[in-house]
Amino acid sequence: MKTAYLGLGSNLGDRQANLADAVRRLANERVNVTRTSSIWETEPRDVLDQPWFLNQVVEVETDLFPRQLFQHIQRIEREMGRVKRTPKGPRLIDLDILLYGNAVVKSPELEIPHPRMTERRFVLAPLAELAPDLRHPVLKRTIRELLEEVAGQGAKKSD
Repeated sequence: MKTAYLGLGSNLGDRQANLADAVRRLANERVNVTRTSSIWETEPRDVLDQPWFLNQVVEVETDLFPRQLFQHIQRIEREMGRVKRTPKGPRLIDLDILLYGNAVVKSPELEIPHPRMTERRFVLAPLAELAPDLRHPVLKRTIRELLEEVAGQGAKKSD
């Protein structure tokens, strides 16, 4: 079994219910959700004219290979009704593999570690709740250290 960390985000509909539904759908006979972070509210980036996001990170134990896990989360996005219209635009649900053990994967459709995770407080803050001393497999720096570099970005724990 490998430990993986997944990022979840939603800014359409009942955002909190969308996150909870995604966490429920993640769990199956090959994926065990072991821990969930707090939910964080985050201002949009890149495309600013859209609702704020709720974000969360979940830790899973899985025997799926990275590509299989990627297919699993894409299927969940489709089942929940995600339609990819505008890059970085509004979304009912967004699921990303942030880390998968110490794996480094680079292909046209999948990159692990997630290529932009180190730039995003809304990823690093909830990830630091679960694994502050975990080292990024490429940068060799802890999540806590990476979080300190994005301290000024707008993200706060949701009530």
